[in-house]
Amino acid sequence: MQTKPLPRHVAIIMDGNGRWARQHAFSVMRGHRQGVEALREIIRYSSNIGIEVLSLYAFSTENWSRPEPEVAALMRLIVEFFHSEIDELHENRVRIRILGDIDGLTQSAREAVKKAQEHTAGNTGMQLNIALNYGARDELVRAFRLLQQDIEEGRTTLDAVTWEAIAGKLYTCNQPDVDLIIRTSGEQRLSNFLLAQSAYAEMLFPEKLWPDYTVGDYQDALKAYAGRERRFGGRTT
Repeated sequence: MQTKPLPRHVAIIMDGNGRWARQHAFSVMRGHRQGVEALREIIRYSSNIGIEVLSLYAFSTENWSRPEPEVAALMRLIVEFFHSEIDELHENRVRIRILGDIDGLTQSAREAVKKAQEHTAGNTGMQLNIALNYGARDELVRAFRLLQQDIEEGRTTLDAVTWEAIAGKLYTCNQPDVDLIIRTSGEQRLSNFLLAQSAYAEMLFPEKLWPDYTVGDYQDALKAYAGRERRFGGRTT
């Protein structure tokens, strides 16, 4: 099934792994692992139908406050994901881009994501953004510092700074803005995810917890998006 018009850029906040685990009397890590299973199918389907960019919120700057054993297990899961999925992603011409400060990751996770980016750098298919140690406010601070450096070194001037100039310093530079945000579990907030890129994004908040989210649910979201009238602040009449 291919829904038209497709969003060019879909962003997903994969929420509910912990609640899913509690509901089933499983460990939190079992919930995260089940979430990876759901993720695998969504990535494959998005690539197959022609989504240009898929952005996934995997680990935020705030997630470091979780219990240390959970954080350590999540870092291991990140490594496992790239090791197990990289060949198929590369085969399907998916290009991986990491959003966030990877220097703050554990060494094994940092090495895994660097290798994944390098391995897929020449691919021309769907761009897969994975947000790790990411926060939108930190991203904006980083962008402004890079612009300040350009001004100080004479590459631009303050008067020449436009939104396009700022966007060019974001992790998502040269990618289209977000068209559709999906946050599972029924929570209705953005949690510091792609704030600048989502100024005119459509938003959907399905009640399902992420580990239960299926390709069928995703198809329903794309249908809902296709039925919306996007005005970008204007009027149709």
